[in-house]
Amino acid sequence: MIELTDVHKSFGSKHVLRGVDLSIPKGTSMVIIGGSGTGKSVTLKCVLGLVRPDSGQITVDGNDVNTGDRDAFLARFGMLFQGGALFDSLPVWQNVAFRLLRGALKRPKAEAREIAIEKLRRVGLTPETADLFPAELSGGMQKRVGLARAIAAEPEIIFFDEPTTGLDPIMAGVINELIREIVTEMGATAMTITHDMSSVRAIADNVAMLHDGVIKWTGPVSRLDDSGDPYLDQFIHGRAEGPIEAVR
Repeated sequence: MIELTDVHKSFGSKHVLRGVDLSIPKGTSMVIIGGSGTGKSVTLKCVLGLVRPDSGQITVDGNDVNTGDRDAFLARFGMLFQGGALFDSLPVWQNVAFRLLRGALKRPKAEAREIAIEKLRRVGLTPETADLFPAELSGGMQKRVGLARAIAAEPEIIFFDEPTTGLDPIMAGVINELIREIVTEMGATAMTITHDMSSVRAIADNVAMLHDGVIKWTGPVSRLDDSGDPYLDQFIHGRAEGPIEAVR
């Protein structure tokens, strides 16, 4: 579904991506791990066409991401943002139904609200939540609203950017389970960026380790603990000593 071939991207003198090769089969869940500043978010933005690579190719379902109808292309995606990114001035249901109230996916207001309430139920929130504002919700509830919004338009591909950031371990576990269930139910292709190894093990079918602008290792999540790769081994066990230099 998503294919990156020898993707390079620099910002001035800073070389962020130095030849990324990555393949994400349709209907699978890929989790990209790696330290801060290694280019995980830039990779995601390149797939979405928000950042154009300096060289290399990125295709989604065989089509180059930088050609064709942008609205139709973006309509295939859902996104759970790291900080929730809810609109403070809109009630919860309008946040969830944001894409259904405008643009190519526009639905009648009553229908959009109905869909929003159904998606809120799917993530464990009651219909009464629909008319609250984001400021009235806990962090865990806000994350669920963000997840409901990500799936509201029934996307083929869903991106999760640090889905458990700022959550306590129990709520993080709940969100991980929800993500796994929903991705499986929808048959969606998922791409997740995270530092949280419990998320990796809960969400992933396959894992890719991004370091120094390239994919150092990729394989099934079942191989994480016996990969034989020193970069991956150091990262997943949080060791200070190893080929990855810790910034002191």
